[in-house]
Amino acid sequence: MTSPTQTPAHPCQGCGASVAFAPGTAALRCPYCGLEQQIAPPVRQIREFSYDAFLAKPRVRNLAPHQFACPGCGARTASDALSRACQFCGTPLVADLANDSQIAPEAVLPFALDRNGARQALRGWVKSRWFAPNRLKKVTEAETMKSTYLPHWTYDARTVSDYVGQRGVHYYVTTSHTDSNGNRKTRRERRTRWYPASGRVARGFNDVLVAATQRVSAERLDALQPWPLEHALPFDPLYVTGHHSLRYDVEPQAGMDRAKGVMAQVIHGDCRRHIGGDVQRVSSVDTHYSDVTFKLALLPVWIGNYLFGGETFQVLINGVNGEVQGDRPYSVLKITMAVLAAVVVLAGLGFWLYLENRA
Repeated sequence: MTSPTQTPAHPCQGCGASVAFAPGTAALRCPYCGLEQQIAPPVRQIREFSYDAFLAKPRVRNLAPHQFACPGCGARTASDALSRACQFCGTPLVADLANDSQIAPEAVLPFALDRNGARQALRGWVKSRWFAPNRLKKVTEAETMKSTYLPHWTYDARTVSDYVGQRGVHYYVTTSHTDSNGNRKTRRERRTRWYPASGRVARGFNDVLVAATQRVSAERLDALQPWPLEHALPFDPLYVTGHHSLRYDVEPQAGMDRAKGVMAQVIHGDCRRHIGGDVQRVSSVDTHYSDVTFKLALLPVWIGNYLFGGETFQVLINGVNGEVQGDRPYSVLKITMAVLAAVVVLAGLGFWLYLENRA
């Protein structure tokens, strides 16, 4: 499951400077003269790997930092990153994964959003924040904005689930009561009859996505979905050249546990639909998994930080569609005014209902 990914230096054919992958293209671009070098189309398909075969194979993990030798200035550095820039001369570096004990990336979804696009996404997000201080709208630029490929596991599986539950069927009865004025009134009430239910549902899952890094909030990364994984390409180190990328620190087994949780929610919905009726209760589900495959994919995220009121706030920007998730400040004054307005509205509604009942 590893492949040679040693990246040689890619000097610009025009001026000799180091080139980097240009988001939204299939080319390496020189940051100085703008000359582009096209990346060859992939010659293979993205592969899926057997999860059972992975579990059966003993693994010796070596998490030593990658050793980088800069072809630009000759500096040697160590880092946990898969790709980065030389800290001395800025030359793009990509780790040699051929002898790495970690699983090599199999797929990469290239950046489609460049730095200017990320800035525009941040500005739109800032302007749309409710209950934010008015001064926040003046934030139009992140203090730092780094294009980063973040590792994710994807899982495929076939599932068969046996469930036990109950099917609820609504029916209506007419009841009578005496109101506060002593008048006798009737009304229809909805009630539910419950019947035992059990059965079996089956489903196939494709590309259940799980974040494979703990350096960024998994919940926030999940909120950046959906990702157009159908546009992912077989991993080529040229697509990460000039961009930062992280190695995974969530093992495939831990990722599979989380993927099962994602699948369980979908299966639970399948069980409810299979039970039928008006309402359902699902008391137990026993799921069998087969044909489980997985792979490691790198997804593009702009990671930015901006300063406001002396505090630093982080934002994540989907490097394909510009979806933004992040921290933001709140205006105490705006929240207080909104709460007071809600109290006034509820008080007015309560007084109106009181007058209606008195009438």
